[in-house]
Amino acid sequence: MSANENVSRLLPGITAIVPAYNEATSIRETINSLLAQTIVLKEIIVVDDFSTDETGSIARSLGVTVVRPPRNTGSKAGAQSFALPFVRTQFCMAIDGDTTLEPSAVEKIFSAMDDETVAAACGMVLPRHIRTVWERGRYIEYLFAFALLKPAQDFVAKPMISSGCFSLYRTELRQEVGGWSNRTMAEDMDLTWTLYTRNHGVRFVPEAVCYPIEPHNLHFLSKQLIRWSHGFVQNVRLHWRNVINIPYLRAILAVHVWDASVASLTFLVVLPILAVAVHPLFLLGYVYDLPAVAVPVVAQGYKRGDLGRALVSLPCFFLMRVVAAIFMVRALWFELVLRRSLLVYEKGH
Repeated sequence: MSANENVSRLLPGITAIVPAYNEATSIRETINSLLAQTIVLKEIIVVDDFSTDETGSIARSLGVTVVRPPRNTGSKAGAQSFALPFVRTQFCMAIDGDTTLEPSAVEKIFSAMDDETVAAACGMVLPRHIRTVWERGRYIEYLFAFALLKPAQDFVAKPMISSGCFSLYRTELRQEVGGWSNRTMAEDMDLTWTLYTRNHGVRFVPEAVCYPIEPHNLHFLSKQLIRWSHGFVQNVRLHWRNVINIPYLRAILAVHVWDASVASLTFLVVLPILAVAVHPLFLLGYVYDLPAVAVPVVAQGYKRGDLGRALVSLPCFFLMRVVAAIFMVRALWFELVLRRSLLVYEKGH
């Protein structure tokens, strides 16, 4: 069957794919948020990835389609790819089993597809719960990234990642690249860069807001950061030869590589040594960019009517950054020096 024939067989509309492994405590809220959208989804497919809890039965009770592989696929990418052959619509959407959407999120993200060159679109991400120090740190991280970094990347039409927790795709292009790859720990980054290398567009729609559950303690945060840091290094190693030929994206990647390597080592090694050997004032290096971080965070917090929580949470961001640097340096050591690539996917909450 030719590509054109395959596209012609797809129906208008959007199918939501929800990969879910042991999400009994959150899957109901996720599905209800999909059912409450201002535009009606053609189908909601929950991939009960061989869960050992009531994920599948809860999803069935809400009237959505539930598919279950014969064994656990081993990753979110595997679960999503398992569902792709069941999709019969021109557009498909990936949303995590612990993520909820604002009622107009799908309608707003779908507007990006008016441009036929766009293959994928992502929305704004904010933690659903903001209580612990780690959730607060992630909250500030997201406010900063989605208020400043992501719009800047979108301005040059090169968002670094079409976020895996909530993104919309053209189905035929998803099928063209063979679903979601599990060759790295960051399937969303892998997919985004693959689309760029095939001359497809990706856009960021800040009005389309989703709320994932973020790690509430260091135990679960460590699993997430291990996966994210190894996934980043794996994708750089996999894609760098193609990415350096793409305008703007190579500059964005260079900044991220610098931040992951030089900045992380500076935080963990250089600043402590200078503080002890030269002067304690070098410890101010940990917060040297406080104004640059605070301005977009305060602006976004005020815009969302959440200024007080944003201000109180700011110190947590700097603690989160140090912890993230530890895991990034660890990933660089394992992936590039020891050549011990992370292959096992673990949930981060």
